[in-house]
Amino acid sequence: MTALKWLLIIVSAGYVSVLLALFFAQRTVLYPAPTSARTAPATAGFPEAEEHVLATADGERVIVWHVPARPGRPVVLYFHGNGDYLAGFFGRFRGLIADGTGIVALSYRGYAGSSGQPSEQGLLLDAAVAYAFTAKRYSTDRIVAWGFSLGTGVAVTVAAEQPVGKLILEAPYTSIVDVAASAFWFAPVRLLIRDRFHSDQRIPRVRVPLLVMHGALDPTIPVVFGERLFALANEPKRFVRLARGGHNDLDNFGAIEIARNFINLAKGSSMQGRLPSPNRLGT
Repeated sequence: MTALKWLLIIVSAGYVSVLLALFFAQRTVLYPAPTSARTAPATAGFPEAEEHVLATADGERVIVWHVPARPGRPVVLYFHGNGDYLAGFFGRFRGLIADGTGIVALSYRGYAGSSGQPSEQGLLLDAAVAYAFTAKRYSTDRIVAWGFSLGTGVAVTVAAEQPVGKLILEAPYTSIVDVAASAFWFAPVRLLIRDRFHSDQRIPRVRVPLLVMHGALDPTIPVVFGERLFALANEPKRFVRLARGGHNDLDNFGAIEIARNFINLAKGSSMQGRLPSPNRLGT
């Protein structure tokens, strides 16, 4: 009995240590900023982009890259994933830029030249100033909010609280709580998570055309979370399940072409039959 007692004590102590580690390291896990270095667009190979430094409501300074839209063309307000940075992913949008679509891409606080430390509240303040920057230059019906992975929670919040023309969600989730609870099933993470990003509670307030793209083989945010969020969304909406897509590789299976066709749909047009078939795109 004494040996069993000590075994239980040791196991319990180890479990508590794991919980403490998860609690105190959660923001490091959720926001693994790959670099804090500031890179100018021209240095990164994108001289067509303008760099702007914006002041947030709480005094941080965040960077956006802006490729101006041609007259009458839409502008994508882009919110990247937790492991991205502007210089590293901006090239995926060359196809969009080519047809005159504009882009405003935000570097969150703590990421690639932006000051501060990331948190849910902080990222939403960053998004607010990026939206204000965009809405000052374009009519709101031309703004297409686009979020990838972590950034889908930011994009949903913007579309729920501000007027936009369309919303694109790439590898979205119902909430960070749900994703974490699935990954760390052995821990009471629902009690521990600080930054919850409850897209499931916000998306019913979105009243614009919605496109959701999700890889069926996504190991980071399983497609079931995207499907659940989609079910809560209002019409008009379209879900594109990319059968061979993972998490970071959806461009290989036609994501940019699908998004471009969605962006270019005329207001009031039906999305059914107007977007490329995933099968035709080799998925």
